[in-house]
Amino acid sequence: MSTSPDGTVPVAVIGSGNIGTDLMIKVLRHSPTLRMAAMAGIDPDSEGLARAARLKVATTHEGVDGLAELPGFDEVKVVFDATSAKAHVHNAEVARRHGKLMIDLTPAALGPFVVPPVNLDAHRDADDVNMVTCGGQATVPVVAAVSRVVPVVYAEIVASLSSRSAGPGTRANIDEFTETTAEALRTVGGAQAGKAIIVLNPAEPPLVMRDTVYCVVEGELSERTRERTADSVAAMAQAVRAYVPGYRLKQRVQFDPVEDALVPGLGRRVSGTRVSVFLEVRGAGHYLPDYAGNLDIMTAAAVRTAEKTAALRGWVKPA
Repeated sequence: MSTSPDGTVPVAVIGSGNIGTDLMIKVLRHSPTLRMAAMAGIDPDSEGLARAARLKVATTHEGVDGLAELPGFDEVKVVFDATSAKAHVHNAEVARRHGKLMIDLTPAALGPFVVPPVNLDAHRDADDVNMVTCGGQATVPVVAAVSRVVPVVYAEIVASLSSRSAGPGTRANIDEFTETTAEALRTVGGAQAGKAIIVLNPAEPPLVMRDTVYCVVEGELSERTRERTADSVAAMAQAVRAYVPGYRLKQRVQFDPVEDALVPGLGRRVSGTRVSVFLEVRGAGHYLPDYAGNLDIMTAAAVRTAEKTAALRGWVKPA
């Protein structure tokens, strides 16, 4: 069976923490094509599993193995992994063995990176796709938008998150965050070299997620090329905003000269133009408060990936 009797696609979530719980709420309340079938965790007393039970979602505290034993698991088409990189290895193997699409929100990155408005179509047949990082989901689209107008020699991003919205997983995987995001700036965004920085901001009251993107291109850009670049960034921001309503440009795209600068990762000096883009990501408040844009953009991107892949694979009619 491809879909439920009502035409929706059954999905399951592994992980009953903040990310998994927010995913569940998004599917239950806001997805027209997905149906929340089950949630799996490993802590029988977790708030996420308790909430799932109250919402009449099937639960297990025996992880992915318990999930595979639940009645109706055969009908599940998509499994979201909101656990850890270490746990994902086994989770992905079980999902693959049962023929499920795995959408990975951990740093494991066993499958290809997917950023929905940039490269989802290219990985429509992959059985395990990775959602990069919150910083990657916010900034890679901007780098890709610049790259489709003019080649980007170097991209650097700074993601500033409220320390309140950074859970134990984020704090324990800072190195993986920076490495994974930098790699996605290259492989998905199209930059020749990339660097990512994360800042956990302790300000009170908590600040919403802010992202700064710097793209260096060689040579001076004509006025027309600058206009095309700014238009490309604006169009990409609108594409992201279609599934993350709190995503927006803070100001106009900036263009500044770069003279004989040493580019990290390239080992050579470059003269040209720095394209600067400043972003804000305000969360939807589905689970954590709206300052947690970093949580919201990851879960929203994962849901968008599931919805669009379901349409691409013919499980549901395209919207």
